Amino acid sequence: MITILGISAFYHDSAACIIKNGKIIAAAQEERFTRKKHDSSYPKNAIEFVLEYANLKLNEVNQIVFFEKPFLKFERLLETYVAFAPRGFISFAKAMPLWIKEKLFQKNLLFNKLKEHDSNYKSDENIFFSDHHLSHAASAFFPSPFKEAIVLTADGVGEWATTTVAIGKDNNIDIKKEIHFPHSLGLLYSAFTYYTGFKVNSGEYKLMGLAPYGKPIFQDKIRKLIDIKEDGTFRLDQKYFNYATGLTMTNNKFDDLFGKKARNPEKENITQFHMDIAASIQKITEEIMIKLVTGVRKEYGIKNLCLAGGVALNCVANGKILKEKIFDNVWIQPAAGDAGGSLGAALALWYIDQGNKRTVNPFDDMNGSYLGNEFSQNEIENELKSLGANFETLKYEELIDKTAEFLSNEKAVGWFQGRMEFGPRALGARSILADPRSDLMQKNLNLKVKYRESFRPFAPSILREDLQNWFEINVDSPYMLLVAEVNSKKKIEMTDEQKKLFGIDKLNVKRSLIPAVTHVDYSARVQTVYKKTNKPYFDLISSFKEKTGCPVLVNTSFNVRGEPIVNTPSDAFNCFMGTELDYLVIGNCVLDKSKQNSKLKKDYRKEFELD
Repeated sequence: MITILGISAFYHDSAACIIKNGKIIAAAQEERFTRKKHDSSYPKNAIEFVLEYANLKLNEVNQIVFFEKPFLKFERLLETYVAFAPRGFISFAKAMPLWIKEKLFQKNLLFNKLKEHDSNYKSDENIFFSDHHLSHAASAFFPSPFKEAIVLTADGVGEWATTTVAIGKDNNIDIKKEIHFPHSLGLLYSAFTYYTGFKVNSGEYKLMGLAPYGKPIFQDKIRKLIDIKEDGTFRLDQKYFNYATGLTMTNNKFDDLFGKKARNPEKENITQFHMDIAASIQKITEEIMIKLVTGVRKEYGIKNLCLAGGVALNCVANGKILKEKIFDNVWIQPAAGDAGGSLGAALALWYIDQGNKRTVNPFDDMNGSYLGNEFSQNEIENELKSLGANFETLKYEELIDKTAEFLSNEKAVGWFQGRMEFGPRALGARSILADPRSDLMQKNLNLKVKYRESFRPFAPSILREDLQNWFEINVDSPYMLLVAEVNSKKKIEMTDEQKKLFGIDKLNVKRSLIPAVTHVDYSARVQTVYKKTNKPYFDLISSFKEKTGCPVLVNTSFNVRGEPIVNTPSDAFNCFMGTELDYLVIGNCVLDKSKQNSKLKKDYRKEFELD
């Protein structure tokens, strides 16, 4: 039995994973344990968890692999500063002490940190380093259901690469092409995230969610920033950007081009201008991605596509790729960002470096992405009692029936079952659930439960067998990474008056029989649910369908804005008591908000920073 510990850390979304003989055993992000969103620190807690879950001590692990190569990254920083000198000296002066003290000699840093887990861990000879984009590519190809595939990775930046095309075949990945820093689709999208007043590396979802409220009227101006070739390759004009050497993403020339300064979220509201900016950059991103995948499909003639890297979390672009039918099959790594790099690094070491045989799983090897913590019924009850929670314990069938009844009565339910998800999406293990038929649910959930912007859409979870009846899509979407239109038979057409509405006013128009999960452009970010990967969630949606005729639930992550998804029963109870959730269903326990001690209520509006 060969075991490999994969680690990603020190940029954002630190994580750890364990594989045994190539099989994925456990994986988790550090943020879930520290309660610090996108935590980039050494993933001490995540490593402790995966070791414990795999029943291993650190000195029993055969190999340890880090997801990127620090020396190459340092080389890129130095060359960038030299190329842009004397600009960027302040940024250079800030970065260097940290690099020289910690990041450059990362093997030594890792070894010292790892020793803290196990005093018997004596040598750093089993520590390896992967390439950032190879880690991403491996995370996408090796767990995929394909024997052979084109693997497209796009993100901000790794060591040098920002976009790579690779061919995955059997147990090998061959990187064929790269686009290098500072030319980056991920950083372009992040520049607009910054410009519209959202946080880089976390607010990109908001930009995507805002886009349908606007019109893409700034496309021509964006084309001044980026030269896009027919095959999708591109170059960014650096005179408009500040990210290569500065402390901000954009500069005054960027502001002059669009006619306004970057939005200050503390002083300025989102306006139609910001919605139109969001619509424009989303359209350009989709165009680039479609040109890239069209080009590589023609060049290599392979029918399967795998996607990874932060840009692969742009589920609207993914949906467009699918709709264009450029590839026969598309599979996207659910932890497509840097967290998934820990998994990819471990898999790359097992298959590529060690040459181990790969057996293809026709569904995939991610176990539904349920790779995190789980708690026994005893552990749940003991933790709830220690918190002073009032709960009743039900038998499984009654629990499912009662929860479906709550949902059909338009109650918002915190749902905590089985193993926690790996990646940014809640997939029915750590979820907030609601009735999609309610036309007030989207607004109420955003403002009363999530404490976030009212425009942000919610995703539908649907039984796979009912998918085509409700959405214009007929492929598996277990990881909520594809956007599709609501089925025309379920749509409610807008009146002429409604069609004249602008911006956020569009939010209040009922567009379908499931308005809580129908975005203003009739789209939805679909999750298909299966009995074999998540029986409790499958049974709950089935029960809701029996009661209502609707096989769909609203599914959003169990957290408030700025908070990581809940990890433990205590996290779940605290979030339940800090929001206007009506019920919490955790293991076989049901908690009614009206029966809780009012002294245990928390003010979650101020608990976490805006993301």
